[in-house]
Amino acid sequence: MSGVTHVAFIGNPNCGKTTLFNAYTGAKLKVANWPGVTVEKKEGAFRYHNQQFKLVDLPGIYSLTSYTMEEKLSRQYILEDEVDVILDVIDASCLERNLYLALQLIELGKPVVLALNMMDIVQERGMEIDTHRLPEMLGVPAIPVSARKKTGLDILMHTVAHHADGQRDIPLEHHHGDKQSSHKHNHHAEYVVVYSDEIEDKIDILEERLLAWKPDIVNPRWHAIKLLEQDEEITKNHPIKTDDVVDRSYETDIINQKYDFIEEVIEECLFHKNAKSEKTDRIDSVLTHPVLGVPVFLGIMALVFFLTFTIGDFIKGGFEWGLEWFENGVSSLLTSMGVNAVLKSLVVDGIIAGVGGILTFLPNIFILFLALALLEDSGYMARVAYVMDGIMGKLGLSGRAFIPMLLGFGCTVPAVMASRALEDPKDRLKTILITPFMSCSARLPIYVLFSSMFFGKHAMLAAYSMYVIGLLVAILSALVMKLFDKSGGKYNLLIELPEFKRPSAHTIFIYVWEKIKDYLTKAGTTIFIASIIVWALLNFGFHGMVQMGDKSSFGAMIGQLVTPLLKPAGLGYWQVVVSLIAGIAAKEVVVSSMGILYGINNINSAKGMASMVAVLGASGFTALNAYALMVFCLLYIPCAATIGTIRKETNSWKWTAVSIVFQLSVAYIMAVLVYQIGSLFV
Repeated sequence: MSGVTHVAFIGNPNCGKTTLFNAYTGAKLKVANWPGVTVEKKEGAFRYHNQQFKLVDLPGIYSLTSYTMEEKLSRQYILEDEVDVILDVIDASCLERNLYLALQLIELGKPVVLALNMMDIVQERGMEIDTHRLPEMLGVPAIPVSARKKTGLDILMHTVAHHADGQRDIPLEHHHGDKQSSHKHNHHAEYVVVYSDEIEDKIDILEERLLAWKPDIVNPRWHAIKLLEQDEEITKNHPIKTDDVVDRSYETDIINQKYDFIEEVIEECLFHKNAKSEKTDRIDSVLTHPVLGVPVFLGIMALVFFLTFTIGDFIKGGFEWGLEWFENGVSSLLTSMGVNAVLKSLVVDGIIAGVGGILTFLPNIFILFLALALLEDSGYMARVAYVMDGIMGKLGLSGRAFIPMLLGFGCTVPAVMASRALEDPKDRLKTILITPFMSCSARLPIYVLFSSMFFGKHAMLAAYSMYVIGLLVAILSALVMKLFDKSGGKYNLLIELPEFKRPSAHTIFIYVWEKIKDYLTKAGTTIFIASIIVWALLNFGFHGMVQMGDKSSFGAMIGQLVTPLLKPAGLGYWQVVVSLIAGIAAKEVVVSSMGILYGINNINSAKGMASMVAVLGASGFTALNAYALMVFCLLYIPCAATIGTIRKETNSWKWTAVSIVFQLSVAYIMAVLVYQIGSLFV
């Protein structure tokens, strides 16, 4: 076989699809957006023997019924001629739930291979799957694998290569028992799912009309079924007479009859299915408890930030020492070379102080992403969304809306993009507006710096409170929006709670590495450029070069214009104002800018923080000001990348502007409340 075989990876959420995809591609994958929309797709290359494969990881979905953007794009992609084989990744420990999507994929008429993933969990739970009978009933290969343990991968890809030509070599043997059919065709020998005589008669009529309208139509049976379901896209694009056949939507009938067949498959192919995982049930009785679930979630997140501070700060000492050594070395080298003072200041006080100050927070960022990756891959995050469903429903939002909010703890950009999984446009817009209030990892350096400087042994608690405040503000904002939204829709959450499993080291490594790489890339680009701009604004004015911190500099003049507005919030310092403006590029820049503005190198070291506290204290900046600043940074305008994502997701400059004004207003009000109320007690 020559050329490249295009394989589409698809499956239910939490089926281990991405783990399997990563097992083949490793870290050598390409992440991009679908043309015209901000839905992320992953592509990777893989070579098996002499055959080259292009692998595409599609969004996790439950059905090909086009409700959400993910479902529409997944269906659109696998219908394209480019796809040679559909690889349906199935969580074998939840076989019954996963087979519904499998039957829909098989009906498409394209080559399908089932990857029975998580077979190790099947064995642990005492279940058995007849992997010989299952292909006989479905007419497609079913290969047992374990993506986590990397077993069965060669056999799976060999099967994919063998079935790329589309030829079925597995005869259908349904053995439907004593069921009798008066239908004129023996569809049981041709198709996996055979419907009632009434529906099959209608399918035959619609197939004939489709072929008369377009003789070269691919898989007329699938299109006929979609016409019976009154699928909006298919009905619109297939202008044939249907009113005498499709007298109502047969979608419910078709779904029910699919599940009837699934029950037959389970009865013949799955044994000991009642053997439950008692361990998972015991854990879920606490984690998904209607009362204890939320406190447990908050407790787990508190533990995450305790580890982020304790372990991260321990490792950070080595980074600080290395940065100080590098900075002194570069300074001495430039002095010995007789480099111009302006250039030396740019390199040492601008670039190294700005970028280097951010790099010292890398251990804290690493611990945070590692913890989030462990929680996600273990199956816990799905349970958090389930626990929050009741609360989100009272706020007029789907429980699914909490999933983007959870992602916001890592990065706001993919969190906003994740809102595409919501069906209702209003629901999606409200979620986009409140998701930036979740405290992303880019804000962590701000919390670490100011809480360490001003709150001593209570630093971790002060930083953790930012995450709680962000969550509460998002919930309160959603509640206010509900008061203005009179539609009052009722939303139901459909989410699968995966089996608790040991996280995959390979998956964790790729997740953390991608996040750390993004952080380092940002340090080398956005923060690098921002540090130079801030340095230039502070060292130059209308009359040329000035001393760092001189009030005649461009930076000082900009800051002084805005300072009166922020004074009620305890942020009436032009240096703080300039740092906040610079932070729009990337939130980490707030920290690097503060170091440059106050002329403190290696601001995150013990010496640097002591110098900063002394300088700020001399100007009247106290712990209360610091806390108000942390609150403002938590809630104000998101980074430029997030603003761009909001623009793409809403396709509206109006709603992008509304988002900016809304978040800035909330940040100002909250900071003022914190400072003014706090001033009454301190």
